[in-house]
Amino acid sequence: MVLSALFSYINARRIHLPATISLMLMSLVMALGLILLSRFSPWGGAIEKQARHWVQQVHFSRVLLHGMLGFLLFAGALRVDLEGLFVNRWPIGALATAGVIASTAVVGLLTWLVLRLLGIGLPLSYCLLFGALISPTDPISVLHIFRSSHVPRNVEATIAGESLFNDGVGVVIFGVLLNVVESAHVGGSGFGLEVAVTFAREAGGGMALGLAVGYLAFLLLRGVDSYPVEILITLAVVMGGYALADALAVSGPLAMVVAGILIGSRGRALAMSQKTRENLDVFWEVIDELLNAVLFVFIGLEAMVLTLRFDIFLAGAALVPVVLAARLASAGLLTSVLSRHHHFPRGTWFLVTWAGLRGAISVAMALSLASGRERTVIVSITYIIVVFTILVQGLTMPRVVAGLGERER
Repeated sequence: MVLSALFSYINARRIHLPATISLMLMSLVMALGLILLSRFSPWGGAIEKQARHWVQQVHFSRVLLHGMLGFLLFAGALRVDLEGLFVNRWPIGALATAGVIASTAVVGLLTWLVLRLLGIGLPLSYCLLFGALISPTDPISVLHIFRSSHVPRNVEATIAGESLFNDGVGVVIFGVLLNVVESAHVGGSGFGLEVAVTFAREAGGGMALGLAVGYLAFLLLRGVDSYPVEILITLAVVMGGYALADALAVSGPLAMVVAGILIGSRGRALAMSQKTRENLDVFWEVIDELLNAVLFVFIGLEAMVLTLRFDIFLAGAALVPVVLAARLASAGLLTSVLSRHHHFPRGTWFLVTWAGLRGAISVAMALSLASGRERTVIVSITYIIVVFTILVQGLTMPRVVAGLGERER
């Protein structure tokens, strides 16, 4: 928290980059600086060892996947334009489901091939796990850029909706594949049906639970006019709803997205006073900004606990274009086909492809794997790809957005 505050202050005063990108960059530089200090200074080793111990004390995957993620998705869903979501429901649904599934398969197969060529062969099952964890997008910084740019409303709604739902779908796909790998139950006549049933139960059950919890919260909100109590109810939705989803073995992320959309649209319009709406918006905006600040500092600091050999670094660099190609094949081409019916501007396919930043969710899922050689390789290449997408794609997004605006004119 102290580092997040310090880096945020430096960025606001001097650097002026998108906040999340700047925080991750500064924490990454700090981590690499401590590693170098330990190599060239007699007392630097003790400092680096203590810093590494601090980072390792935090169970990053558990903190994010069973803590922060519910708050972040709920906060994002509260701001979703329901009308835009409904109008673009088919592109959003296609990108968040078929797009993620197709990307998982393409990345998994190509990763298996690339790693074999580089002499780091992993089982195909682990390569598909990597495909599942790297396919969900996390365009937090991109959406901030969109709000300050003239991006067509239907394009912004599509990318925002996709980013909310594909996180939940990606986590479900990863969980299903992880259960298969851990049980060593791959193949067999009923394997495909079992995977499909598990996916449908977790995804469908999560959305149904989100609808039920959201509607219950709506009834409670409508029965009281006190913004502290109403904010407390929304906090209970996130914490209690996510815990209930875990207990029922359904998707907590999808439950929070659906509950957030319901409360942010129907709840705001029919169950809240103007004063409550204003205070609720400020509260959840602060929660969102605060958690994102801490999250991106964590991403940078995770560099201290990586095992980054030259061959693994080479594999990560080689897989960057693979992940971009899979995003193009699964989302870019799909957007190009759908643009005939949804009037997307020319070049939207490239914006959708380039806006597919990967973030903390991918790192957290990689870190949740059981210790072993496969985990070491997957965590390292995941980190390389996440850093590339945030720094390179994130920092060049304003030019891509500006180019789309020029084509539209």
